[in-house]
Amino acid sequence: PDYAPVLILREVTGNRVLPIWIGASEAAAISMHQQGVVPERPMSHDLHLELITALGHTLERVEITSVDRGTFYSDLVIGSNARVSARPSDAIAIALRADAPIFAAPAVVDDVAINLDDEGEVDVEAFREFLDHVSPEDFKDE
Repeated sequence: PDYAPVLILREVTGNRVLPIWIGASEAAAISMHQQGVVPERPMSHDLHLELITALGHTLERVEITSVDRGTFYSDLVIGSNARVSARPSDAIAIALRADAPIFAAPAVVDDVAINLDDEGEVDVEAFREFLDHVSPEDFKDE
């Protein structure tokens, strides 16, 4: 019960990381895929990607669009202009399977990201400040 998985997204060309608290099942789905584990039967995220593909579309990207009182919002961008709202943890699990890029809106990164120093270490003071004002309840999946 005290275990709260955190998904860490890192800027490609910067020194900031975006921490997103996620559910245990989504963390397991992401971790399994990253480790190359292929389940005997498709998991939910595999099924979602198969549906997108079977309907003749591709997942172009995932966009983390906003954060409101600790809740992150994201969209799956399918084909040229279709958008489907999804929890970031689910969207990222699907994006990994589709090898699709993951983007975060600049305002989200500016609001929530934590700076790393030049060696890739977390700015301890900024992280402490973040931890002093946040709890897992602030990042409930909806």
